[in-house]
Amino acid sequence: MRRLAGILALSMSCVMGLGVFALVRPAVGQETKLAEAVPGIEEAIRKSGADVGVAFRSLDGKTEWYFHADDSFHAASTMKVPVLIELFHQAREGKLKLDDPLVVKNEFYSLADGSVYTLNAEDDSETDLYKAAGQTRTLRQLSELMITVSSNLATNLIIEKLGVENIRATVHSLHADGMNVLRGVEDGKAFAKGLNNTTTARGLLELLGAMARGEAVDAESSREMIEILERQKFNEGIPAGLPAGTRVAHKTGEITKIHHDAAIVFGRRPFVLVILVRGLADIKDSAALMAEIARRIYLATEK
Repeated sequence: MRRLAGILALSMSCVMGLGVFALVRPAVGQETKLAEAVPGIEEAIRKSGADVGVAFRSLDGKTEWYFHADDSFHAASTMKVPVLIELFHQAREGKLKLDDPLVVKNEFYSLADGSVYTLNAEDDSETDLYKAAGQTRTLRQLSELMITVSSNLATNLIIEKLGVENIRATVHSLHADGMNVLRGVEDGKAFAKGLNNTTTARGLLELLGAMARGEAVDAESSREMIEILERQKFNEGIPAGLPAGTRVAHKTGEITKIHHDAAIVFGRRPFVLVILVRGLADIKDSAALMAEIARRIYLATEK
């Protein structure tokens, strides 16, 4: 009975081999199920051999669980989430309109030394925008490409328009300093110097949590951003572990041996779940791991 009462009040798991502090803050019922699911999730992570960061919080605020949630990872394309938020923030402030046109170009300046660099369409997940050089696209159209098909070119165009320091200021205002945006994507010279965009699972959770609560800019902007995130085309991670038809607003990120997914899951009991994975060469393996973690958490928290 004492052990059960302890689980109901607070379950803390310390796995010495992984150096992990995991917290489940349960109340009753479904919260206890999550506490019981945690060892199985940790075992799946251990068997994968990957470095993994997880942050989970139900939108009602009653349950949360963290696993290496403050470890820093290369952000990959998850850094496009704060870019999206800052875009809507500047629109709300009247500094720009989402239907403002922007000239498409492929010429940017390196954070390392200010030299010009270009993006390679072959390394991008979307290529049609490269064919539109010299034409215009609205900021709304570019934001759709940035999120749903993770266009790097669209991202750099928007970042140049917004200003990196403004993006960083908005991240700070949302208490998400684990997300550290330094530059646009594919800046090879900056990468060589270790000047990379980084994130923690907790940082992304704070950004998506604010959006889910209608507090990232304002309620209407949050709703619009969530709708864009729901149109994400890459769904092999968190969504693959959920029942068919579950609403998921999320952003993935992938580079060599890096694969992330950060999501708002609109189940019967909505939650935010961020999973960062480093060290697996095959995206199928990292996707399967993320789907398994999502499946276990979903089953443990559904009413």
